[in-house]
Amino acid sequence: MDATTDVFLITGFLGSGKTTFLNRLTRAFPSDRKLTILMNEFGDIGIDGILVEGDDLDILEINRGSIFCACVKTDFIKGLDRISQKTRPDILIIEATGTADPRDMKRDLELPIFGNRFRFRDQICLIDAANFTAVYDTFASVEKQMAAATCFIVNKIDLVEPPELSRIREIIRWHHPDPIVFETAFGRIPLERFTALREEEMPTTSSSGAAFRDMNVDAAIESLMKDPFRVILPPDTLTSTVWTLKEATAETFHALVLQLPPGLLRAKGFVRLDGEICLFNWVMSRSEIRRASVREIPDAILGRLVFIGPADVLRNLSTLGRNHPLVLEHA
Repeated sequence: MDATTDVFLITGFLGSGKTTFLNRLTRAFPSDRKLTILMNEFGDIGIDGILVEGDDLDILEINRGSIFCACVKTDFIKGLDRISQKTRPDILIIEATGTADPRDMKRDLELPIFGNRFRFRDQICLIDAANFTAVYDTFASVEKQMAAATCFIVNKIDLVEPPELSRIREIIRWHHPDPIVFETAFGRIPLERFTALREEEMPTTSSSGAAFRDMNVDAAIESLMKDPFRVILPPDTLTSTVWTLKEATAETFHALVLQLPPGLLRAKGFVRLDGEICLFNWVMSRSEIRRASVREIPDAILGRLVFIGPADVLRNLSTLGRNHPLVLEHA
């Protein structure tokens, strides 16, 4: 195994297609390369980890906020520390929450406690072409993700007209004069750029160095959180809530979906409809309900839907949840 771990960061606003692209990327790496996936979700429960395809994948999930903000930064650094000392994979793929400000990624990976373990390869920003106009001028995280990216994937181009694509290209060029851009649907792009791993290695770290890091990880986190040049606040004021639903018919669930309030950004989860487990996806008023084609769904996940949006929108959603016969519990 190499002395270093190649790191890929996947960013993109809510619902841009990050997990779909992640599945394509993981399948493309050689089977003899040890792969770890760190998934970060904004909501209180992890849905995307279940959607990652592949047997015996090493997945670390961090929920309840962005790994780049104070709310879960400690979990993120401790997770990286565990990966650098114990897991020690050849490849680490980080899928950031859709509301992340990832500008500190390289600095986080270069913390001395990691002993030069991590080698940053690419920051891939997925752009939802169908909703770009609605989010770019509204949510700061979109611009910050674009500004920090090394590669762009303009996704869902089958849902937009040429003038909108031209506007997206123009804004990308404004952030990067000579950008690497792929335009596609369903995240289908050539993956050679990401899988052609470099041969050079960085220095190994001695076992005594690893012990030193063990003793100082908490101190390193404390110092990081006091650094005035670190990004520790979320770029957008968004919140999330979770509903627990009864088993329903497709008809009654569809009727509930039609009542979801305008301004809701994202919703997802597994529900049992007409006796079958289905995946529900909502991205800015576009909804999809399809039969789930994944492994067994844990009881803690089945029937629980995560909703993300501005606080005033989720207040309206809470009112709907309290009064709707399908909703058992909402938080």
